[in-house]
Amino acid sequence: MCGICGFVKHHRTADEEDAIIVKRMNSKLFHRGPDAQDVLLFDNVALGFSRLSIIGLENGMQPMYNEDESLVLICNGEIFNYVELRDQLRAGGHIFRTHSDVEVILHLYEEHGMDFLNQLNGQFAFALYDKRKKTMFCARDQMGIIPFFYTVADNTFIFGSEIKAILEHPLVVREVDRIALDQIFTFAGLISPRTMFKNINSLENGCFLRVEETGKVIKEEYWDLVFPEGEVLMNGKPEKWYIDQLEELFDKAIQLRLRADVPSGLYLSGGLDSSMIAMKMKQLAPGIVKDAFSIDFIDSQHSESQYQKLIARESNARLNQKTFFADDIVKRLQLSVYHSECPIKETYNTASLSLSESVRAKGIKVILSGEGADEFFAGYVGYRFDKMRAASFIDNPASIAEKDLRELVWGDKDFFYEKNFLEFDVIKKRLYSKEMREDFDSINCLYHQPINKNRVQKLDVLNKRAYIDYKIRLVDHLVSDHGDRMALANSVEVRYPFLDKDLIEFSTRIPSSLKLNDFTEKYILKQMASRFVPQEVCEREKFHFIAPGSPFLLQKNIDYVEHLLSYNTIQKQGYFDPDEVERLKKLYMQDGFSINEPYESDLLIVVLTFGIFLDHFFN
Repeated sequence: MCGICGFVKHHRTADEEDAIIVKRMNSKLFHRGPDAQDVLLFDNVALGFSRLSIIGLENGMQPMYNEDESLVLICNGEIFNYVELRDQLRAGGHIFRTHSDVEVILHLYEEHGMDFLNQLNGQFAFALYDKRKKTMFCARDQMGIIPFFYTVADNTFIFGSEIKAILEHPLVVREVDRIALDQIFTFAGLISPRTMFKNINSLENGCFLRVEETGKVIKEEYWDLVFPEGEVLMNGKPEKWYIDQLEELFDKAIQLRLRADVPSGLYLSGGLDSSMIAMKMKQLAPGIVKDAFSIDFIDSQHSESQYQKLIARESNARLNQKTFFADDIVKRLQLSVYHSECPIKETYNTASLSLSESVRAKGIKVILSGEGADEFFAGYVGYRFDKMRAASFIDNPASIAEKDLRELVWGDKDFFYEKNFLEFDVIKKRLYSKEMREDFDSINCLYHQPINKNRVQKLDVLNKRAYIDYKIRLVDHLVSDHGDRMALANSVEVRYPFLDKDLIEFSTRIPSSLKLNDFTEKYILKQMASRFVPQEVCEREKFHFIAPGSPFLLQKNIDYVEHLLSYNTIQKQGYFDPDEVERLKKLYMQDGFSINEPYESDLLIVVLTFGIFLDHFFN
């Protein structure tokens, strides 16, 4: 994993001033790649690279070239199936200069142009410049694990692994995207291509850009999650066949993600998904002791320590358990917003930041994580609620106007996703400032098509929710700002076996009844896990940890919290109504008050972290 940045000046040649600019951009990515940094200028192109050395330690530095140096590559990420691809390419006459995994990108492009992308099984974002065509190609992996941001200013294409690098370019103007702010209130977080900065885009997962000699930027989609139409049925195959196929793909996904020239470890929460990875790692590499990293909470209600210790013992892992105190949120909240580059809806990012600190302190660069299983195997309560509604066990009354809004957003008037939108619009309007309220219809993210609703029109309700969770929750929130950004803040690369391309594509063909069996969530995963995971973990109820939010912070008399939520600060910023913020502060500070998550939003944590965001990037 690394950091990449750069720019292409159309109709102008890069000069000494550009060298200074790209070095400054690159310096902002040092945490992503502390092992080596370099910049390259040629023609009208400036490239910056910060390296986290994981594969090809001796000769894997970038920028990287093909045989005749007509192609130049900088890549952030890993190509896990590089060994197989390299063997094929060598058999076809290609000559490799390095032991790096990403060199296969250059030779695949020579063979296939940009049609090679779906041959890659990995997590990546890259910029490849073709000197002959005077064209730059930029791509983001199928699941969007690795971020890629870009903008165009004064006929200059500017890009980076993080927005803070882009902001170092003098042509870039900083302006808050108010639609993005509304996205954060309404959904789990930001949704590509939107970022918190107007006119700075996040490249969507499964997409690539072609930046032509003229300066024209063309975006193309090369991959998306495609479910069969209607309910997915067994088609004459027994349950065991699906479990066997899934386990074979799971084994392969872990084996590929253990490829590294440095030690690797794993995150271990004590839940089903991380326990499956831990036990499989032991099964696939017996005798090798891996480091497992866990967060434990002093509050016994939130502690999963007994399960973490059980799995560590059974998987022959060395457990590194770190107790996380509520006060640790105070210490890390500002830093977590800086690395996320956006406001956050919950404080759990601070625990992730603390976890990656432990990994780095141990000298480990590569971690396997269980993220992604819930979205593709019906792991959230919403999947059960859908089935209950279909069976009339529960009701979801909605007005005609609410149903019309659902039709607009999802293409389905009966699909309920987390909240009634019209009721929440009233809450948002009350919180927004007078100027924001007057412009509410234009900033309301529901009117800006959060997903391509045509992709879910003919799907059964389980797969419809899976697709929406994947686009709304997983890509940009859980694996990008929560996963990538909190890990790379401490120079740690996280790999996700459950987000293996082949495994995910197979999951779309698994019958719905094997994902949600009666009302058992993740049924097929539990059946597979029962073969190698201790029974106590397989039979556990799903554990939801909710980190203390703004009501806790308000009680602590923290200077920066009091300042950012003060009447004068809120009024000066101009985004929220200071009287409504004061009302919420009094409500949240009442004895015994609690937010009924996940059904109610912690509105003040967004207001607070938006203030932190403004302090970091606009002051």
